[in-house]
Amino acid sequence: MTVPHSLLVIDVLDEDAGLADVEDSGGRTYQLPAEWLPGAADGAGYRVAVQRGAVTFTPDPDAPRQLRERSKQTLLDFSDEHDGEHDEDAGGRA
Repeated sequence: MTVPHSLLVIDVLDEDAGLADVEDSGGRTYQLPAEWLPGAADGAGYRVAVQRGAVTFTPDPDAPRQLRERSKQTLLDFSDEHDGEHDEDAGGRA
């Protein structure tokens, strides 16, 4: 079974602990062993593929830009349901 690839970017690399704090294209954050990530460095991006029970991390220099663009789009799509409304009950009561 092949699972569609996703993207992963290293937010912080802790070389002393050998761990990388990462964010994936689903917006999840977690830690991975740095040794799993070829050329691990702060800001490095990877394409993640799962195939027949094996996970591969392939360096992808475009992954950080793609995740930034996705984050920007998420912010643009976000709509505050109270936008433009004023709370008349706020502030005037003792």
